[in-house]
Amino acid sequence: MGNISIDGRIHRTIQSCTSFPNAEFHKNKLRLTRSTGRGFNNLSQVNMARHIPTGQLVAVKQTNLDECTEEELVLLSRLFRHTNLLTSRLVFSSCCQLWVLTPLMAYGSADTLLRTYFPDGMSESLIAYLLYGVLKALEYLHQMGYVHRGLKASHILLSGEGRVYLSGLHSIYSMMREGKRMRAVFDMPHHSPALLPWLSPELLRQDLHGYGVKSDIYSLGIVACELVSGRVPFQDMPPTQMLLQKLRGSHCCLLDVAPFPLGELGGLKVSRSGVDSGIGESVATGSLTHSATAPPADRPQSPAPKNHSVTLHNLVQLCLQQQPERRYSNKFVECLNCVVL
Repeated sequence: MGNISIDGRIHRTIQSCTSFPNAEFHKNKLRLTRSTGRGFNNLSQVNMARHIPTGQLVAVKQTNLDECTEEELVLLSRLFRHTNLLTSRLVFSSCCQLWVLTPLMAYGSADTLLRTYFPDGMSESLIAYLLYGVLKALEYLHQMGYVHRGLKASHILLSGEGRVYLSGLHSIYSMMREGKRMRAVFDMPHHSPALLPWLSPELLRQDLHGYGVKSDIYSLGIVACELVSGRVPFQDMPPTQMLLQKLRGSHCCLLDVAPFPLGELGGLKVSRSGVDSGIGESVATGSLTHSATAPPADRPQSPAPKNHSVTLHNLVQLCLQQQPERRYSNKFVECLNCVVL
């Protein structure tokens, strides 16, 4: 990473983002309680902090500005406003560090919940609830002209109030060029090897057709399979084989009955889809402490047979269509809404 100088435009962006409910946050009003991990492509230190005047717990992401490119800095300070997006409530600079504050995600990420409580997959109603919140966030980003490109279970967060948040905004990419929305873009996400199981065929293909916002719908289908089984599709394949499988049109489907005796599946590993790169993931590790370190013998190791509804089967099939234009319809939201309600 090369050193950069912060121009006035970015300074104004940072200084204008200074609102938080019931309080004005400043560095001297925050007491960092403990480190919870790293985020933003490992460029940021994530801490849990307490706002001294109110006693409110928050998540603080500190990033060394000298290690960021200008593009990364703009991503850190960019503001989105949606109830299902984990966005910054306060952004300010101190010396050579950028401080970004967000609400604390008490229940952590869907990936943490899988590894801790649901090693064989979540219930269908919980899956529908999580995906519905994610879909609303994606609709907002797509309407704003952005592709998320980093959708996975570790970027789906759950607050103490039960609200679903989508994080991982460091991977987003704008489809706007000179005030016009492009039909397709061609950029490959940074750190894409860690995201390969979730990326769509058209994004991986890198041809003249490019990809668009429906690439995220494919990723949503992979996430649905991840939440159902507790395992990430394609994850155990070598990257080249995974790429060939996706380009040939092979996709995963939900199995209603375990195809092998449970004993023969005992060696399958529980999904560990990477450390969350959003703020909530590391906080979750501290919040859900009792079983994250539990010995493997204390947790189920084999998936039990399940019977999935036709709605869930249709939803996954709709998301994982090889042709992007066939992935989305008005019935998509209706399917999720019916299950949630």
